[in-house]
Amino acid sequence: MSHSHHHPAPAEYGKAFALGVALNLIYVAVEAGYGFAIGSLALLSDAGHNLSDVVGLLLAWGGHTLASVAPSPRRTYGWRGASVLAALGNALLLLAAIGAIAWEAVHRLAEPAEIVGLPVVVVASIGVVINTATALLFWSGRQHDLNVRGAFLHMAADAGVSVGVVLAGLGIYATGWTWIDPATSLVIAAVIFFSTWSLLLASVNLAIQGVPEGIDPTEVHDYLASLDGVAAVHDLHIWAMSTSETALTAHLVRPTLTDEDEFLHRTADALHDRFGIEHTTLQIERGTGSCHLNDPGRV
Repeated sequence: MSHSHHHPAPAEYGKAFALGVALNLIYVAVEAGYGFAIGSLALLSDAGHNLSDVVGLLLAWGGHTLASVAPSPRRTYGWRGASVLAALGNALLLLAAIGAIAWEAVHRLAEPAEIVGLPVVVVASIGVVINTATALLFWSGRQHDLNVRGAFLHMAADAGVSVGVVLAGLGIYATGWTWIDPATSLVIAAVIFFSTWSLLLASVNLAIQGVPEGIDPTEVHDYLASLDGVAAVHDLHIWAMSTSETALTAHLVRPTLTDEDEFLHRTADALHDRFGIEHTTLQIERGTGSCHLNDPGRV
């Protein structure tokens, strides 16, 4: 049996999270203040969503920090799974925000309120700059870490939402149609929902130890089965240790046990390079027994 793991230097996003939280707290205070002053649901709903994103950034920051805690005898993987819980918590938090925004928007459609359009444009324009700048802090890690990708998607969606609020303010300023404000809020809710859905599906999948997106288990199975001397592959399991690290275990039936150590190290390196699997545990069998419990790779 062989266990191999690769430890790439973890990206450090502590400063990015701290700066993102600070910028968004300042903006939430400004946006909510103007929203209450002029009675704009578009500003208040966007401020509420931005506040939930501050909580989301804090969750992602906490998950990112806990994932770096060293393993212990009681927690042999450390706290890596905290990043998965943070991504899932972010998705659920955004779904709650969507419901609140949509509920209030429908109420305002029935009972429109007088709104001054120009201040909405000014405040939301600031939001475009802040949300875009915050999203860019997580640009480099969005493809390799679901937790960081969640932070990026939230802030990128917020930048788009702020653009929508600007357009609503211009529309109200030009026409005086106050229904544009709650209608924009419904569009905001829809944008947040669609940007959150993929994050929710991916984080739930990781939480139940499903194969991470981007890895085809059948392709992994076929690759292992094609290796020199391998007669069969069974008990193949692929799961996420965190939002950025993947593990694999498998039994390889190899009747002729030659160059075993070299074979195991070469296979582990290939799994890392081809599929991005960092932690590999392989058990070699002669194939004389009947230890063939299951074969998830064929499912």
